[in-house]
Amino acid sequence: MARAIMIQGAGSNVGKSMLVAGLARAYRLRGLSVAPFKPQNMSNNAAVTCDGGEIGRAQALQALAAGRAPHTDMNPVLLKPESDIGAQVIVQGKRFATLRARDYAKAKPQLLAPALESFHRLCAGADLVIIEGAGSPAEINLRAGDIANMGFAEAAGVPVILVGDIDRGGVIAQLVGTQAVLPPADAAHIKAFAVNKFRGDVSLFDEGVTEISARTGWPSLGVIPWFDQAWRLPAEDVMDIASTKGGAFKVAVPRLGRIANFDDLDPLSSEPGLSVEIIQPGQPLPGDADLVLIPGSKSTIADLADFRSNGWDIDLAAHIRRGGHVLGICGGYQMLGQQINDPEGIEGPACSVPGLGHLDVVTTMHPEKRLALSSATYLATSDAVEGYEIHLGSTTGPDCDRAWLAIGERPEGAASADGRVRGAYLHGLFASDAFRAAFLGGLGAASGLNYGQNVEETLDALAAHLERHMDLDLLLSLSAEPKG
Repeated sequence: MARAIMIQGAGSNVGKSMLVAGLARAYRLRGLSVAPFKPQNMSNNAAVTCDGGEIGRAQALQALAAGRAPHTDMNPVLLKPESDIGAQVIVQGKRFATLRARDYAKAKPQLLAPALESFHRLCAGADLVIIEGAGSPAEINLRAGDIANMGFAEAAGVPVILVGDIDRGGVIAQLVGTQAVLPPADAAHIKAFAVNKFRGDVSLFDEGVTEISARTGWPSLGVIPWFDQAWRLPAEDVMDIASTKGGAFKVAVPRLGRIANFDDLDPLSSEPGLSVEIIQPGQPLPGDADLVLIPGSKSTIADLADFRSNGWDIDLAAHIRRGGHVLGICGGYQMLGQQINDPEGIEGPACSVPGLGHLDVVTTMHPEKRLALSSATYLATSDAVEGYEIHLGSTTGPDCDRAWLAIGERPEGAASADGRVRGAYLHGLFASDAFRAAFLGGLGAASGLNYGQNVEETLDALAAHLERHMDLDLLLSLSAEPKG
């Protein structure tokens, strides 16, 4: 029978996702069969799974760390924000509904059953299931109907480890305060604590650890120093996207308000010969960029309006006039065309809006979402490309006759007559080393990175980091068989 343990945070962004990935790799290296699980996630950075659904990208990385193929059971409820007040709800990999926040709160109780169903299926095929919470259990105003933190821990009968983030300050208050505000029954689920993201000599916090233990009665699993190689792992959240300074070749990426599936940036950010600059709203696209990459979007029409309001349409036209290159992926591809039609009002009121006009194509939105893991060929060099498709809508037009990829026998993508503006629906293509080298080489940039090996080595280094600084024997002993 599998054992399970849940990692919850004393706040958001305390490093839970990375800790679960590192623990999954560490216990896998100890010979255990490990599976990651997150009952509820909120992210527009999704991964397509082997069973044809979608989950949060963080759970896909955790699956890789555990040596498993990503599966919808690893993240049965995924919220994909479409506006400031509403989100698309994905249940066990498939679209369930689009709900406003207030309506989702009412729907949560009926989502506990599929979350538990997925959890127990994972337990049936693993020695250890490591569960990641969301946000913080200290948000007791959200406790009714909760499926992300203590609500799930109670329903599944699993012990909890509480993690605090010392980098943002006030970690004693984070941990002790969480216990203070929790109902006693919820606090009883917490069996130990850990302090994450310490910079400097960890012995300087010995008194702090003693104080937390004395006030809470919880044992410490350790003070975990800042992991310097974290940037080499795929970014989980839009807040984790950051510019990286490398070589002279500059890739400029406008930070769309509803940016989605931005894992396309991770291999480029890891290239030592490239500098990737994330352009924040209100900043111009840099005039010295070699490549402007327009990433995916959860709401293409809204992000296109924001693109124009930032003046990026003018900057992009000037970039092209100077001889610069442009690549649009998924939503970015749709924006580059002549027009986007939404006759059924999928992204809002039914409308038809002009695109940026740099590709002679037209996109029409359809309600059916395409989800697929796809093997493709880069037609310029015949290099193999592995990626995935996750989009609404179809794109047609004369520039599609200059497709630069092929998925099986199907041409994919479009290019301008001079080849300097390209777009495609295939995400994840830059993770393919041969394609990335060929694509960048065509723009005058060199690549020698083995990206997959780079990620694997970083996961091994993370596991070793946790072995050094956490009591993994104690953590494992605190895991328990969940309720049947």
